[in-house]
Amino acid sequence: MSAPRVVREAAALVIGDELLSGKIRDENIYELARLLRSLGVVLRRVVMVGDDLETISDELRALSARYDLVFTSGGVGPTHDDITVDAVARAFDVAAAVHPELEALLRAAYGARYHAGFERMALAPVGAELFRTEEVPWPTIIMQNVWVLPGVPEVFRMKLRQVASRVEGARQFVTRAVLTRMDEGDLKPLLDEVVARFPEVQVGSYPRWRSEEYKTKITFDAATEAALEEAVAAFLQLLPEGEPQGVV
Repeated sequence: MSAPRVVREAAALVIGDELLSGKIRDENIYELARLLRSLGVVLRRVVMVGDDLETISDELRALSARYDLVFTSGGVGPTHDDITVDAVARAFDVAAAVHPELEALLRAAYGARYHAGFERMALAPVGAELFRTEEVPWPTIIMQNVWVLPGVPEVFRMKLRQVASRVEGARQFVTRAVLTRMDEGDLKPLLDEVVARFPEVQVGSYPRWRSEEYKTKITFDAATEAALEEAVAAFLQLLPEGEPQGVV
């Protein structure tokens, strides 16, 4: 097995007319973002496109040139609208061809039921890697820095185990959240001061409507525990009496 690759930034390309038309709701980006964050990788960009070969390949080419890793979701299967593999091949100026290993796996899985209708599932860009693990034996296509992942949420989550075994973030994140009953407008000058004093700490503000527990959650993300604790402590000192409602 290849050693984990150290990654700083990633992007995702979500593919499917059914998503843009509202026929189904995407579940995969949430799972991908959570995993990458836990690995220490920043998910910088997410693009959603329909089932159009040129659009997919153009977006892939641009994302692949800009980010360390790109993950696709959707468009993998045997039907006419499953064109992600073709688009990946086009993005890298190679052909998509039947891969002997994929074909053998499909024939073994379907036996006498295997026919030409399954052939698209055996396609891979020429030169692509097939990545397998014992836990997830069905291989994932990796073309340079692009991971081709399925759109079905249950299978997508399974494939993320392979991502976790192969990808290592350039830094790990530590996080803390402060719960307050203050409005964002009242919090703004306090947050501005903390952000200015601790530029290496990422600070987020998230209001919550009709909650008895808190009005606004302030999150702090940092690369080290020391930086995190210093920023949180500085923010707590700025809060008025009776705050915060909790630190989690």
